[in-house]
Amino acid sequence: MCYSAQIQAAYLKYLRETGAEMDIDQFVEIFGARVSDSSIRIPRAVERWFDAPRNDAERRIKSLIDQYRNSEITKLEQEVFAQKKRLADAERTLASKPTKAAAESQRIASSKIGKTIERLDRLKAVKPDPAEARIFPLHYAPIVVQDGARRVMRLARYHCRKPGEAAFIDRKLPGLYNARRDSLGKYWKELFGAKHAVMLVESFFENVDRDGSNQVLHFIPKPAGTMLIACLYSEWRDTKGGSPLLSFAAITDDPPAEVAAAGHDRMIISIKPENLDAWLNPAGQPLEEMQRILGDRQAPYYEHEVMAA
Repeated sequence: MCYSAQIQAAYLKYLRETGAEMDIDQFVEIFGARVSDSSIRIPRAVERWFDAPRNDAERRIKSLIDQYRNSEITKLEQEVFAQKKRLADAERTLASKPTKAAAESQRIASSKIGKTIERLDRLKAVKPDPAEARIFPLHYAPIVVQDGARRVMRLARYHCRKPGEAAFIDRKLPGLYNARRDSLGKYWKELFGAKHAVMLVESFFENVDRDGSNQVLHFIPKPAGTMLIACLYSEWRDTKGGSPLLSFAAITDDPPAEVAAAGHDRMIISIKPENLDAWLNPAGQPLEEMQRILGDRQAPYYEHEVMAA
């Protein structure tokens, strides 16, 4: 399954390659909700789309991003201060009367300081970094869907909650960020043939077991090119009147030989550009045609590199 993907960072290219328009009101809604809901995680690469806003809506999004980031920086700076005090207290105790508790407190404080400073550095970074485009399960990412006569790009959570499901399904079934192709007529039957989307990615990452230890492999298509990842999406609404949730899952299938040889048994499906219209407009089409599109996929060679631990 695709644990992480490197999303297309240049949104003008994203729109051009799919013929979509940004649903700017929906972007404002999601960025606004994030200010008070820390569970909404949006890649920094998407935030950078609004570094130079061109209209009132984009300026509103930029303001919401700045508000969120300033709040997060304040929280992290307060955490660093608290952990430095904890570290100083532990070191004073160790200097006068060494104890196991003080040594453990010293270790934890030192670790938290380092990790928090790393997060601060990422938040404050001005220069873009390729890692900013990675998404993980439960992160939000841009997807393209067909909404009547409009083809639009919206932000959706990468972990699909089907209509009618209770919110605790997110914890009960943590793998719902991927939809296995052999389950499309089973668990995913309400969405397959009805709610199709694509996500644009440049590469993807997988966890594999090698000699008893986990390694993260970065798979890169050769020749390089944007992958149109086939997805299913859901428009979930709380029966008690809470906030709606737009979420999605990437469809996975058996991998090509080079991915299997690297140690992974599933991978996301990259459909061909000529099949995009049919994929995004499944209504009235037989499911066999949708399966044909999934089988008639882009087939580059996927090189891989081992990521640093």
